[in-house]
Amino acid sequence: MNPSLFDRDSLEKITIGTSGLGKRPGADESLAAALLASGFRQLDTSNNYSGGRSEALLGQAIAAAGGLPSGKVLFSKADQDPGTGAFDGDRVRRSFDETTERLGLDTLPLYQLHDPYTISVAEGMAPGGPVQALIELRDEGRIGAIGIAAGERTLVEDYVRTGAFDVVLTHNRWTIVDRTAETILSLATERGMTVFNAAPFGGGILGGSTSRGESYGYQPASAEFLAHLERVRALCAEWSLSVAAVALAFSMREPRIHSTVVGIYSQQRLDELPGLLATEVPDGFWAALDALGEPPASPTD
Repeated sequence: MNPSLFDRDSLEKITIGTSGLGKRPGADESLAAALLASGFRQLDTSNNYSGGRSEALLGQAIAAAGGLPSGKVLFSKADQDPGTGAFDGDRVRRSFDETTERLGLDTLPLYQLHDPYTISVAEGMAPGGPVQALIELRDEGRIGAIGIAAGERTLVEDYVRTGAFDVVLTHNRWTIVDRTAETILSLATERGMTVFNAAPFGGGILGGSTSRGESYGYQPASAEFLAHLERVRALCAEWSLSVAAVALAFSMREPRIHSTVVGIYSQQRLDELPGLLATEVPDGFWAALDALGEPPASPTD
C-alpha cells in the first residue's frame, strides 16, 4: 500500500457509490456535478458502470470544476473486457488506462478487482494475471491500494485469504437483515485490511425503494426472509425510526467496517442522505433488534 495515495486513517465513514450514474441520458450531468460539489469526500465508481458513462460523467464534472476539488478522492475498479470477458493482466492495464483517461486523473488512491466471475481464483492470482497487474500498478505508484470487490461471498473470501489485497468491498451482505459477510469481515480484520461495506439498503428494499419489488440484493426474497424484514420494519416504527436510517447506522456502527458505500441515483437521494446520517438510534434499539433473532437465510448466496 502507498500511504501517500491511500491513507486509511483519513477515510470518512461514508463513500458515495455511483453505479447508477449514467443510466439517465441527459439528466445525470447535473448529478455528477452535485456529487463532486457535495460535502461527501469519497466517490466510488467502476470501469463498467453504465458502460463507462459513470466515469465519463465524473470526468466531465472534474474538468468543469478545473480539476478534482481539494480533499476529494475517487476510487474505481478494473473490469473484464465487455466484449470477450477476458480478465487477465493486460485487461487490467487497459481498464486502468480507460478509467484514468475518462476521469482525467493520473493516479488513483484505490483500484479494485471487480466481479472476476469469468476466471477462477487460481487464474486471478497466476503470473500475468489481473492481481499481478494490480500489484505492479501499485508498485509503479499509479495506485495507492488494491482491492477485491465482488458480490459472491465465497469468491471474496477466497481472494481475501490470498493476503494479496489491501482492501475488500462487500455488498448486500452486512445489513440489518443479513450477516453473511461475517467471515469476510473476520478474515479482513485478521489481515489488517480496509473494509468497505456497500449497499446497506440491500439493493433498495431497506431504503424505501420499491423499484425491484420484494427482492433483496437483486434476488427474489423468500417468504421467511420477508417476514423477518416485516418484524424489523415494525420494530423501527415502534421506535419512531426510519428503516433507512437504521440500516445506514447499522453498517456505520460496525467497528470492522471503515466506510459504508451508499449508492446515489438522484438529487433527491443525495439531499436525503444528511438527514439519515443525523438520525440518532438509541442503544436500546440495537438490543431490541438482536432480540428478534438471527436473520433467516439471505437470497444473495
